[in-house]
Amino acid sequence: MTGASWDADLLVAGAGPAGVAAAVMASSLRMTTIVVEAVAVGSKVAAIGALENVPGGWTTGAALAEALASDLARHQAAGRVTVLAGRAVRVAGHDDRAEVVLNDGRVLTAGAVVVATGVATLGVEDVAWIEAPADLTAPPLWRAGPEDLADRHGMVLGADRPLGTWLRAHPDTATHLDVLYPVADAYKTDEVVDEARVRLDLVERVAVAAIPGDRFRITAYHPAGGSHTFTTDRVLSNMGSKPAALDGLVVAADGYCPPELQHPRVLVAGDLKGARLQRIAVAMGDGSRSGLLPYYEARALPTG
Repeated sequence: MTGASWDADLLVAGAGPAGVAAAVMASSLRMTTIVVEAVAVGSKVAAIGALENVPGGWTTGAALAEALASDLARHQAAGRVTVLAGRAVRVAGHDDRAEVVLNDGRVLTAGAVVVATGVATLGVEDVAWIEAPADLTAPPLWRAGPEDLADRHGMVLGADRPLGTWLRAHPDTATHLDVLYPVADAYKTDEVVDEARVRLDLVERVAVAAIPGDRFRITAYHPAGGSHTFTTDRVLSNMGSKPAALDGLVVAADGYCPPELQHPRVLVAGDLKGARLQRIAVAMGDGSRSGLLPYYEARALPTG
């Protein structure tokens, strides 16, 4: 299937759940595949402190990341997958090829490219409803393990879905979380509305200031008026994510990259497609589908 001037049948940008699934699917169909990864296979997943809704019994991100690396290593040993250390910065589709440009200037070509660069965590500087110093350190909730919050009182900024996942994954951890969240997160709180370890506080905006003793002073302003101020020694961010789109992708108004807007040789997989279906299991299935589509396309076979 490989074109005379192509480097591989398929290029995959990103070696997270979606990217690995695409590469494994393509390799199983005897397609040569180059996976470009800037850090390490499964590096974002490895930092997740708790998994709860991924089939297969995975309970930590580190364990899942190790399994992803093992999957790629198996296909590397078969000679059909190459994992290339590098950072993809641009993607392009042409009539006869797809290209991925790396930050060192290298250009890779293939019959198609799957972009699975995923998302990055929103920081306090990325959202308009939080006022905070530029150097505020608020680690994401999804990275916290049970030991980080056991028998502790924590303040959580935002009610994104890792909140429910974390609580379900650690049902016996004694902790109390005060969750300040904007109206845009209101629909996500259904998962935790009956959780005794959580106090939900709808806010219009929040002001955070560091105070002596490694503590924080937080003032919450409410939509109906009024405010209250309190101090805490533990602030975690849980505002959601932003797409890690490459140059060359067609980006919608929300920053995500709908597949139907891309060049036919450029496939977008996983969390990069949109905000509503950001789940590891969904990304895996979507990555597999993206690895399968070029196989059918090259043979002019129906996909149904």
